Amino acid sequence: MEVRIVPFTEAETEIRSIRDQVFGSEQGVPRDIDWDGEDCFCTHALAMQDATTPVGTGRLQRDGKIGRMAVLPAWRGRGTGGLILTALLEAARHQGLDQVYLHAQLRAVSFYRSYGFQPEGPEFTEADLQHIRMTRTIAERS
Repeated sequence: MEVRIVPFTEAETEIRSIRDQVFGSEQGVPRDIDWDGEDCFCTHALAMQDATTPVGTGRLQRDGKIGRMAVLPAWRGRGTGGLILTALLEAARHQGLDQVYLHAQLRAVSFYRSYGFQPEGPEFTEADLQHIRMTRTIAERS
Protein backbone atom coordinates (compact mmCIF):
# COMPACT_ATOMS: atom_id res chain seq x y z
CA MET A 1 0.00 0.00 0.00
CA GLU A 2 1.10 3.52 -0.78
CA VAL A 3 -0.21 6.84 0.54
CA ARG A 4 0.40 9.85 -1.64
CA ILE A 5 -0.24 13.55 -1.21
CA VAL A 6 -2.24 14.52 -4.28
CA PRO A 7 -3.97 17.61 -5.66
CA PHE A 8 -7.75 17.26 -5.63
CA THR A 9 -7.90 18.00 -9.36
CA GLU A 10 -5.70 14.97 -10.11
CA ALA A 11 -7.48 12.49 -7.83
CA GLU A 12 -11.02 13.82 -7.69
CA THR A 13 -12.59 10.66 -9.12
CA GLU A 14 -10.89 8.40 -6.57
CA ILE A 15 -11.54 10.74 -3.64
CA ARG A 16 -15.21 11.15 -4.57
CA SER A 17 -15.66 7.40 -4.93
CA ILE A 18 -14.28 6.68 -1.46
CA ARG A 19 -16.11 9.50 0.32
CA ASP A 20 -19.41 8.78 -1.44
CA GLN A 21 -19.18 5.16 -0.27
CA VAL A 22 -18.13 5.90 3.32
CA PHE A 23 -19.91 9.15 4.12
CA GLY A 24 -22.83 8.93 1.71
CA SER A 25 -23.85 5.28 1.48
CA GLU A 26 -22.54 3.99 4.81
CA GLN A 27 -23.03 6.94 7.18
CA GLY A 28 -25.83 8.85 5.45
CA VAL A 29 -24.01 12.19 5.44
CA PRO A 30 -25.81 14.59 3.07
CA ARG A 31 -23.79 15.36 -0.08
CA ASP A 32 -23.95 19.11 0.52
CA ILE A 33 -22.20 18.65 3.86
CA ASP A 34 -19.48 16.31 2.55
CA TRP A 35 -18.93 18.24 -0.69
CA ASP A 36 -18.51 21.69 0.85
CA GLY A 37 -16.52 23.32 -1.96
CA GLU A 38 -13.28 23.38 0.06
CA ASP A 39 -11.49 20.43 -1.56
CA CYS A 40 -9.63 22.47 -4.18
CA PHE A 41 -8.02 24.46 -1.35
CA CYS A 42 -6.94 21.42 0.69
CA THR A 43 -4.02 19.02 0.78
CA HIS A 44 -5.27 15.49 0.13
CA ALA A 45 -3.85 12.10 1.05
CA LEU A 46 -4.89 9.11 -1.03
CA ALA A 47 -4.18 5.51 -0.01
CA MET A 48 -3.80 3.09 -2.90
CA GLN A 49 -3.74 -0.70 -2.61
CA ASP A 50 -1.93 -0.76 -5.94
CA ALA A 51 -1.61 1.54 -8.94
CA THR A 52 -5.33 1.39 -9.72
CA THR A 53 -7.19 0.67 -6.45
CA PRO A 54 -7.92 3.57 -4.08
CA VAL A 55 -8.84 2.48 -0.54
CA GLY A 56 -8.78 5.59 1.66
CA THR A 57 -8.46 9.35 1.77
CA GLY A 58 -8.26 12.37 4.05
CA ARG A 59 -7.66 16.09 3.73
CA LEU A 60 -5.85 18.95 5.46
CA GLN A 61 -7.32 22.42 5.28
CA ARG A 62 -5.11 25.51 5.26
CA ASP A 63 -6.18 26.40 8.82
CA GLY A 64 -4.87 23.03 10.09
CA LYS A 65 -8.14 21.12 10.18
CA ILE A 66 -7.78 17.46 9.26
CA GLY A 67 -10.96 15.93 7.99
CA ARG A 68 -12.81 13.74 5.53
CA MET A 69 -10.85 10.74 6.79
CA ALA A 70 -12.47 7.81 5.00
CA VAL A 71 -11.29 4.22 4.59
CA LEU A 72 -13.23 1.59 2.68
CA PRO A 73 -14.60 -1.13 5.01
CA ALA A 74 -12.34 -3.92 3.75
CA TRP A 75 -9.27 -1.82 4.59
CA ARG A 76 -10.19 -0.79 8.13
CA GLY A 77 -8.15 -2.22 10.98
CA ARG A 78 -5.20 -2.76 8.67
CA GLY A 79 -3.30 0.47 9.31
CA THR A 80 -4.70 2.39 6.36
CA GLY A 81 -6.16 5.22 8.42
CA GLY A 82 -2.93 5.58 10.35
CA LEU A 83 -0.91 5.87 7.15
CA ILE A 84 -3.28 8.54 5.83
CA LEU A 85 -3.19 10.47 9.11
CA THR A 86 0.60 10.26 9.29
CA ALA A 87 0.88 11.63 5.73
CA LEU A 88 -1.43 14.54 6.63
CA LEU A 89 0.53 15.29 9.81
CA GLU A 90 3.74 15.35 7.80
CA ALA A 91 2.10 17.67 5.26
CA ALA A 92 1.04 19.98 8.11
CA ARG A 93 4.59 20.02 9.46
CA HIS A 94 5.96 20.72 5.98
CA GLN A 95 3.48 23.61 5.62
CA GLY A 96 4.78 25.12 8.85
CA LEU A 97 1.65 24.55 10.94
CA ASP A 98 2.19 24.51 14.71
CA GLN A 99 -1.05 22.72 15.52
CA VAL A 100 -3.74 20.71 13.78
CA TYR A 101 -7.28 19.89 14.83
CA LEU A 102 -10.13 17.68 13.76
CA HIS A 103 -13.73 16.85 14.55
CA ALA A 104 -13.56 13.20 15.57
CA GLN A 105 -16.57 10.94 15.47
CA LEU A 106 -16.85 9.57 19.00
CA ARG A 107 -16.13 6.02 17.86
CA ALA A 108 -12.77 7.21 16.48
CA VAL A 109 -11.50 9.10 19.55
CA SER A 110 -9.16 6.30 20.70
CA PHE A 111 -7.70 6.06 17.18
CA TYR A 112 -6.85 9.78 17.15
CA ARG A 113 -5.58 9.65 20.75
CA SER A 114 -3.07 7.02 19.64
CA TYR A 115 -1.63 9.64 17.26
CA GLY A 116 -1.29 12.31 19.94
CA PHE A 117 -4.61 14.13 19.60
CA GLN A 118 -6.35 15.34 22.75
CA PRO A 119 -10.08 16.05 23.16
CA GLU A 120 -10.99 19.70 23.62
CA GLY A 121 -14.40 21.04 24.57
CA PRO A 122 -17.84 19.44 24.64
CA GLU A 123 -19.28 16.85 22.31
CA PHE A 124 -21.40 18.20 19.43
CA THR A 125 -23.49 16.98 16.53
CA GLU A 126 -22.22 17.36 12.98
CA ALA A 127 -23.98 15.71 10.02
CA ASP A 128 -26.24 13.92 12.54
CA LEU A 129 -23.20 12.19 14.10
CA GLN A 130 -21.67 12.86 17.53
CA HIS A 131 -18.20 14.44 17.39
CA ILE A 132 -15.62 16.07 19.61
CA ARG A 133 -12.90 18.53 18.65
CA MET A 134 -9.38 17.15 19.10
CA THR A 135 -6.07 18.98 18.74
CA ARG A 136 -2.43 18.05 18.35
CA THR A 137 0.77 20.05 18.34
CA ILE A 138 3.07 19.54 15.37
CA ALA A 139 6.64 18.98 16.51
CA GLU A 140 9.50 20.02 14.29
CA ARG A 141 11.88 17.31 13.22
CA SER A 142 15.29 17.45 14.80
